[in-house]
Amino acid sequence: MTAGTNRSELPKRFYQTVTLAEAAGGFSILLDGRPVKTPGRRPLAVPLREAAETLAAEWEAQRERIDPARMPMTRLVNTVIEAIADDPVPVRDDIGRYVETDLLFYRAGSPERLAQRQRERWDPILDWAKDSFGGRFVLAEGVMHVAQPPASLEGFRSRLAKINDPFRIAAMHQATTLTGSALLALAVAEGRLSAEEAWSLGHLDEDWNIEQWGADEDAAARRGQRWEEMRVAAVFLGRP
Repeated sequence: MTAGTNRSELPKRFYQTVTLAEAAGGFSILLDGRPVKTPGRRPLAVPLREAAETLAAEWEAQRERIDPARMPMTRLVNTVIEAIADDPVPVRDDIGRYVETDLLFYRAGSPERLAQRQRERWDPILDWAKDSFGGRFVLAEGVMHVAQPPASLEGFRSRLAKINDPFRIAAMHQATTLTGSALLALAVAEGRLSAEEAWSLGHLDEDWNIEQWGADEDAAARRGQRWEEMRVAAVFLGRP
């Protein structure tokens, strides 16, 4: 349940059965035999059966009240259908801008063990980028912005431009924001990494801090929710 939301304010579950049905371009969800619609009254349909099965599981898992905070696939699909499908280019362009400040470029100066871990785990992705699309990127210590070579940025964007499906673009954007890295999102989309591997790389610094100071219960719960968002995004990227 989202912060500040009283459970009594959530809509009551109004259906008994959840089933799948073939629809134009893929699959839809039926509640008591009636197709689900987005908040904007568009048909809620997805091109992949696995995504439809995840949607159905979310709707089936709702009990007395329907809690959107516990329905990450439904939220993602609603966003795609209502805000991205008609024109996915702006979202794709946003990923192209994000790579200018990619997480993997900014390294710790100390402690040395953290810096070494970043080198060992992040450098192979930069090597893959260099070999895959000629992306040689500049690294920096700390958080001060460092300009990247225009040719490397263009190489990434040219690769990104090959992705046209709005569901895949939305999933890449979600993976980018969750990991802090457009390169990691592209690596998942191209099969270089699994979602779990990209998640681990994107949270390397956070995991280091947890090792040093321990985990906070509330932070762990929020992280669990974000992982579910990563997991459903990976369904559309082909690497759950």
